[in-house]
Amino acid sequence: MALVDEILRLKREKKAILLAHNYQRPEIQDIADYVGDSIELSRKAMDETEAEIIVFSAVDFMAESAAILNPDKRVLIPNIRARCPMAQMLLAEDVRSWKKRYPKAPVALYVNTLAEAKAECDVCYTSANAVKVVNALEADTVLLGPDHNLAWYVAQRTSKKIVPVPEKGFCRTHMFIIKEDVLFSKEEHPDAVAVVHPECVPEVQLVADFIGSTSQMCRYARESPTKKIIVGTEIGIIHRLRKENPDKEFIPACEGAICPNMKFNTLENIYLSLKEEQHLVTVPEATARRAREALERMFLLTR
Repeated sequence: MALVDEILRLKREKKAILLAHNYQRPEIQDIADYVGDSIELSRKAMDETEAEIIVFSAVDFMAESAAILNPDKRVLIPNIRARCPMAQMLLAEDVRSWKKRYPKAPVALYVNTLAEAKAECDVCYTSANAVKVVNALEADTVLLGPDHNLAWYVAQRTSKKIVPVPEKGFCRTHMFIIKEDVLFSKEEHPDAVAVVHPECVPEVQLVADFIGSTSQMCRYARESPTKKIIVGTEIGIIHRLRKENPDKEFIPACEGAICPNMKFNTLENIYLSLKEEQHLVTVPEATARRAREALERMFLLTR
């Protein structure tokens, strides 16, 4: 395809790398240098010492994290409309308000937050390491935001008191997946196991065989002897799972679990972003410094 060839040419000429989240369109995943979850990709970029430009095909907070962790590189987002609704549910002023209500409790924020919110927290976490981060904090009460369902998941696995901030933050894509979807798929495929994301509602988590982040789902699919897996997360990951495990069958728990914001990115967007070096992601230095400290503390607590 001519457009793909042009993207590959521009990547070489401009010393650029293309990062694609697991939820991106298949054609984008196929030409990316790395496919993975947000922090996994940002850390990959840190290892690419020769790269001068990072094109991050995902949503806004992920590109911000890449810019924060790679201040010596230019980070581009292909489409500025690719914004995460959940990240908008917890802004910096909201975090400050919750800190006033619980002045002695540390604030741990999901990496799925904007840089301005990260700059107000004590430590960040991912869906893969949330429990480990919380248990490593020297406090009996922890403010955890912004996903209420992920906070519930953590609360089941720690003796600490978990206060979700905001009280009902959520990922609208994972809300499409309901318990009946998983149970019906299990009835249709009795030899399958169900893996779901902790952003799913508790009722879905309770009927799953495995709960994990997208990176943990990929590892589970590789290592499990099971040949048939029901997948409860955004359906973009199915493409990667099938590519990496051609001998296994992957069944989406809900065909409608599609994040429209992730899908705003297209090959055309990526081409134009590279060609014009447009949609540069910038984070004010003071904000970036404080957000970087929260991210680096996460790395320290989970190494």
